[in-house]
Amino acid sequence: MAKITNVRARQLIDCKRRPVVEVDVETDQGVVGRGCAPTGSSVGSHEAFVLRDGDPGRFGGLGVKKAVDNVQTVIRPALVGMDIESLRDIDTRMIELDGTENKARLGGNAIYSVSVACLRAAAETNKVPAYEYLCGRKIHTVPVPSFNVVNGGRQGGLVQPVNEFHLVPYKADGIEEAAEIGCVCFNMLERVIAEYSRDIPRIGTSFGWVAPSEDPEKVLEIIADAVNRCGYTDKVAYGLDWAAVEMYDAGSRTYLLHGERISADDLIAYATRLTEKFPFVFIEDLLDEDDWDNYPKANASLSRTLLIGDDFIVSNPARIRRAFETKAVDGFILKPNQVGTVSEALDTHAFAKAHGLYSVPSGRAGGVVGDIITDFSVGLEVPFVKSGALRSGERLERLNFLLRACDLTPGCTMADLSSVVRF
Repeated sequence: MAKITNVRARQLIDCKRRPVVEVDVETDQGVVGRGCAPTGSSVGSHEAFVLRDGDPGRFGGLGVKKAVDNVQTVIRPALVGMDIESLRDIDTRMIELDGTENKARLGGNAIYSVSVACLRAAAETNKVPAYEYLCGRKIHTVPVPSFNVVNGGRQGGLVQPVNEFHLVPYKADGIEEAAEIGCVCFNMLERVIAEYSRDIPRIGTSFGWVAPSEDPEKVLEIIADAVNRCGYTDKVAYGLDWAAVEMYDAGSRTYLLHGERISADDLIAYATRLTEKFPFVFIEDLLDEDDWDNYPKANASLSRTLLIGDDFIVSNPARIRRAFETKAVDGFILKPNQVGTVSEALDTHAFAKAHGLYSVPSGRAGGVVGDIITDFSVGLEVPFVKSGALRSGERLERLNFLLRACDLTPGCTMADLSSVVRF
């Protein structure tokens, strides 16, 4: 048994130039595990609380020195001496220390960073990669990557209601061809957008290309044009992250589309029409994070694609259970920091898998190189994963991680989505 001997924390910087917590956990066997808590731009209100300092004179109030101090003065004394492989006990101890429903006292970013560091230390103790430790054996597959190629939202004078447009090389011959398809199409898309807008394409907030139109259908046509020019039409499908919470008005219970406020029923009908024109693997967060009345309607209507919940589920075991019972979604976006510990996120994944729902691992808008989500993506052997845009080191590392893991594991192949797609 390897026992925890020390827990250290520090403040680092993410790809959005915002402070993040990083933690090292050391054991009596000389092993060190390291973990970091990424943060999102679209953050669900039901996520674990990200504790920031609130000092406007330091990083505009976004510093995380309070969370760092909580790791070293509160969490460390409670964990020293614990078995590094008793991750559930470790997570439970931290949850009890915090004592709040959303980890607001110590900070979800503090607790999660420690949880990840412990997972990595446990894997290192067993002399295996973290993804193999999660899998419990050698992996057989790596997931199909889904690339964020166009960014919507409010950017400049344009308001595109869809937050992310994804390209999914679901019929690639393997992970290497999937990577090539993504790169080639992303480069071609720059040219096609320039022709359409007669301007130099801009880089979006999530490192894809800024949407050249407020019309989701037009953007999809532009992406399809780029894919067709590259000769990959038969190998590519699409995905949308609607992130509807950003365009929802709670007072009128309406959604923004084409510059107008429309009902949930009208939005569902519009999305359904898109799935009849384009091949979609998934549509994510079509509705508001608390629109429990309309998600089951949307799921019934969108028969040609998977309806996935992100802000709607926040990787929370209780919310995925309720979503299953109400037939609200086909799966969820797995972002472990949303719920705040590795063990809780694994519980959500286990429930989803046992009940025929899909887990779709994803990084956050503000991440760092070496995010544990890549180990979840491979170790849980999910069918597909959100790999982010093909730009910026931490996002490219998510793709390179898949390539590397597949190459290092004899007999490993890319997952087959033939039983997943519905178009």
